[in-house]
Amino acid sequence: MGKALDGVRILDFTHVQSGPTCTQLLAWFGADVIKVERAGAGDITREQLRDVPGADSLYFTMLNHNKRSVTIDTKNPEGKLVLEALIQKCDVLVENFAPGALDRMGFTWERIQELNPRMIVASVKGFGPGPYEDCKVYENVAQCVGGAASTTGFDDGPPVVTGAQIGDSGTGLHLALGIVTALYQRTMTGRGQKVLAAMQDGVLNLCRVKLRDQQRLERTGVMKEYPQYPNGTFGEAVPRAGNASGGGQPGWILKCKGWEHDPNAYIYFITQAPVWVKICNVIGREEWATHPDYATPDARLPRLKEIFAEVERWTMTKTKFEAMEILNEHDIPCGPILSMKEIADDESLRKTGTIVEVEHPVRGKYLTVGNPIKLSDSPTDVKRSPLLGEHTDEVMAELGYSRKQIDALRTAGAI
Repeated sequence: MGKALDGVRILDFTHVQSGPTCTQLLAWFGADVIKVERAGAGDITREQLRDVPGADSLYFTMLNHNKRSVTIDTKNPEGKLVLEALIQKCDVLVENFAPGALDRMGFTWERIQELNPRMIVASVKGFGPGPYEDCKVYENVAQCVGGAASTTGFDDGPPVVTGAQIGDSGTGLHLALGIVTALYQRTMTGRGQKVLAAMQDGVLNLCRVKLRDQQRLERTGVMKEYPQYPNGTFGEAVPRAGNASGGGQPGWILKCKGWEHDPNAYIYFITQAPVWVKICNVIGREEWATHPDYATPDARLPRLKEIFAEVERWTMTKTKFEAMEILNEHDIPCGPILSMKEIADDESLRKTGTIVEVEHPVRGKYLTVGNPIKLSDSPTDVKRSPLLGEHTDEVMAELGYSRKQIDALRTAGAI
């Protein structure tokens, strides 16, 4: 059985996280991803947060599966000729350099089009066109300028960034969709095009419900599903909402049995309207099902803190897994707060390929995140990340270079 992107060749100029997330996803779907790295150093994350002496870090290995690595000196004239040959052979060039870096290397959009008019050039940048487009952006900066931080945390505390890498990995996922879309359009036009995913834009796309709430706030001055209601005050901008669900079904994180010593002994609980009667029965407050102060969603909104406190009195008598089992029997939506250790040990996630154990020739076995998107006709095989320059000779041979020519390029420092 073939892979969805068999035959697509990606020239990968990315590093750190945002770009490698994108190209790794394409590689999992079958694209031949050729990662271009600096000789002797490579992607900076090979060394960052290293936990095994002499081995590539988990930061690198978990973002560069199923790729091939070549080392090329892009400042060497003969190295540039090798890059030109690669551009002519590849379908997509992906980069997340600082603004203008590709142009300074001599590979402007116009030059790339001369070499290969079918080439798609995909870029991750911090900002789109505008006053900040030349600024560098990292993960937490993206979360701040994209609206996530200002709406995360509790109202009596500072803005908070999330542990989910919505700036880097989130933008990489957006870019991958843009690339696949451009490849599809090329089948009809025959032309390449530029694809841009700005980190600010990607984070904002994931924060669209907060932009929704901004407009609601401007019209009504209050948002009843937020914990600030009814006793708090609302300003001009969407406030931080703690653990409120952000949707039409109020939710909150509640303590479970053992919370005093286990920082993750909690469960997320949603007071979904269609199962309100069941909730009342489970927590032993049957009278709330018909009481006018609790029977309807609108009546419950000013009393959510009281309601969650009562539910929490029940959840504190159960472990988070016991509570989940009981609640799910009644179709009451909930979810335990799973630690990274619990996720790493979850056998069901391993069976689905969401968590994968990989063998590496230097560091040995390690766990990684597998493909989050499952295609029935394009199964994913997670292969280890490449060693630095591991495939240089192999790729050069595919470009038509002889053994003698490869040796000469290496002697000249071009590869």
